[in-house]
Amino acid sequence: MFSCYGQLPARSGLLLLLGSMLVIGCSGGADAPPPHQALPVTVIAAQPQSVPRVLEVMAQTEGAKETEVRARVGGLLMRQFYQEGDRVKAGQPLFLIDRASYENAYAEAKARADQTARERERFRKLLDINGISRKEYDDTVSADEMAQAAFRQATLNLSWTNVTAPVDGITGRAEKSVGNLISVGMDSLLTVIHQNDPIWVRFSLSESDAARLPDGRLTPEAITGVELILPDGSLYGQPGKLNFLASSIDTLLGTQQLRAEFPNPDGRLLPGQFVRARLTAGMYEGVYLVPQVAILQTAQGDLVMLADAEDKIAPRPVKLGEWAGKDWIVMGGLNTGDRIIVDNIIKLRPGNPVAPHPPQAPQAPGQGGGQPPGQASKPQAGQ
Repeated sequence: MFSCYGQLPARSGLLLLLGSMLVIGCSGGADAPPPHQALPVTVIAAQPQSVPRVLEVMAQTEGAKETEVRARVGGLLMRQFYQEGDRVKAGQPLFLIDRASYENAYAEAKARADQTARERERFRKLLDINGISRKEYDDTVSADEMAQAAFRQATLNLSWTNVTAPVDGITGRAEKSVGNLISVGMDSLLTVIHQNDPIWVRFSLSESDAARLPDGRLTPEAITGVELILPDGSLYGQPGKLNFLASSIDTLLGTQQLRAEFPNPDGRLLPGQFVRARLTAGMYEGVYLVPQVAILQTAQGDLVMLADAEDKIAPRPVKLGEWAGKDWIVMGGLNTGDRIIVDNIIKLRPGNPVAPHPPQAPQAPGQGGGQPPGQASKPQAGQ
């Protein structure tokens, strides 16, 4: 069989004549090309929905309270009562500083306070019978008050030799070892207690993020929910709440600082972890969810391909919001009932006919595993 564009032998006049007739017949058919075959495509109907307005930003955990435990009196560190990393309760003993000198100071101050108290009582009785002057009695009262104050200070100093936990939490590394000489001041830090239940999560929003919020402003009322996405991608089971919003913009970074609080009863979250904070800020009303594979992002703008009333391909410009799972939030450009093509995207040409069908329900394992005879499998979305 001859091809319309095949070469004919130059030496044979008969063959040349026959070839010319064939070319004439082929060129006559070029004016009326055969119609395009309708391409099977999957379509979904556009339906307006209410979708949560969600922002996701990088965040980092920190202890709700990171309390320094410092020595309030100096001396040799005699004992350590806890293991580093232990969970402790407020008031639980942590360290013991040598008490000997403070016990002596306590005994001396107590004796002095008892003496001045007796003298004050005796002088009061003498004043009642005019046995002493008023000045002598006032001097005795002043001496007693100073002695009592010295006794209270000696009592405090003695009690401070027993260093206790100021809050509940998890102890950090001990900064001093038993036998070290502790001095009051910059060298007085003994350890740090991290309070991890609740735990705080610190993050920030840029001005462009804030512009996506209701009224384009970041206010405590705008954030209606806070969730946490862990490093493995899973969602933390406890919802949080916003507990801090900076009142100014960081001039260096152009961001506004926020902090959220999450329950952490099992200690799953540790200070310093990098996580993602998911903020819910109201709802988008009357928007459309379109699979990401159905969106064409071109230099002229974002498009979807529709199957029109004549089952032909019709491109439609759309306005995109942000992602919602595996879908784009389409803010504008679609109408209720539009049939959006979600597969065979790279084969679509505007105006070409298509054979649209709704999405097929996934088959259960072991059911309908094979294709009908002579029927090829349909391309999947994005292929």
